[in-house]
Amino acid sequence: MLRPLHLWIGLRYARARRRNHFVSFISLISMLGIALGVAVLITVVAVMNGFEKEVRQGILGTLSHATLSDPDGTLSQWERVAQRVSAHPEVAAVAPFVNGGAMLTEGRTVAGVLVRGIVPAAEERVADFSTHLIAGRLDALVSNGDGIILGRVLAERLGVSMGGQVTLITARGGIMSEDVLPTLSRRTVVGLFNVGIRQYDAGLVLLSLSDAAHLFGLGDQISGLRLKATDPYAIQRILREVLETLPGHYFVSDWTRQNANFFIALAQQRQMIFIILALIVGVAAFNIVSTLVMVVTDKASAIAILRTLGMTPRGILAIFIVQGSVIGLVGTLAGVIGGVLLALNAATLVAAIETHFGVQFLAPDVYPISRLPSDLHWIDVIQIGLIAFALSLLATLYPAWRAASTQPAEALRYE
Repeated sequence: MLRPLHLWIGLRYARARRRNHFVSFISLISMLGIALGVAVLITVVAVMNGFEKEVRQGILGTLSHATLSDPDGTLSQWERVAQRVSAHPEVAAVAPFVNGGAMLTEGRTVAGVLVRGIVPAAEERVADFSTHLIAGRLDALVSNGDGIILGRVLAERLGVSMGGQVTLITARGGIMSEDVLPTLSRRTVVGLFNVGIRQYDAGLVLLSLSDAAHLFGLGDQISGLRLKATDPYAIQRILREVLETLPGHYFVSDWTRQNANFFIALAQQRQMIFIILALIVGVAAFNIVSTLVMVVTDKASAIAILRTLGMTPRGILAIFIVQGSVIGLVGTLAGVIGGVLLALNAATLVAAIETHFGVQFLAPDVYPISRLPSDLHWIDVIQIGLIAFALSLLATLYPAWRAASTQPAEALRYE
């Protein structure tokens, strides 16, 4: 159907200086609309990918891939259980932990916190927590010591820094028990961390495992085991296989379940944003319809002459499909180039705007991360480019069909 003659005439119509300047203006608007829509769509998808990646890394860096405990929320004889769990070939590391609620005070400031007791050496193997430390070291948490590690936001709220003193208030006994005894202990800040997720930076503190177990009256028990898998996305299958090797009943939870609502909402939001912005690209692409309809009207006599010289309706159809495709291709390529450049430099541009105008787009007390991330996936770029070009091709069909339906005698009657 498409011959060199059709291609040559179509390209000539696309680049020729038309008598009707309004048609040229509409063509330019169509290209710019497609380019802008594609660039914005690529940038927004990259930012959404970056946001999800940052949150996932922050969660995996603090929560590990999975936890295992008894149904009552504790775990006894955990060394033997940890040995069996570690025997699974896809379990990279296992670490014990103790969790409990507490209050942290300094002066007149009081904050509710989640206390996590850890073994520093084992914790290093199941999570990348040390990479989030901005001061101190995990191994500063020693048994029977008074060290505590705080999040940056929590430390700022309490007005303490490295070497400062805080008071930790815990309670022994169950919540419904009559013999709940509050315990006050003075702690020295031996480390500060900054995960980038306010939930942890403002509400999580670390102690040594033995100190936390003593404060919560667990004795030789712990709250559970934290697991790291070789493939975090296969964690559910790995947990099923691990449970088959363990006698008795255990409660397990993985990172996808613990944050299921958040990731589902994030995925749905990304899909809706993609659809909305794709519709904007579609509207810009369908401006090609009006452009080509006016070109067909303007070139009616030329079309009639081509028909009388022997060109078939399919040949006329091909000419105008080429012309509309050139508009869509130029707009798509410009949008892809602009979108890739914008996505790769989004964080830098936003930081410059915030510094210059004194504004903050992502307030840390509202959003889980306080900077604009960007994670460009080339498969997304290719998909967006193909969608934009396909919409442009679709928009050429009606005007091209209308041109192919032109009757030479009718078009030349008044010439």
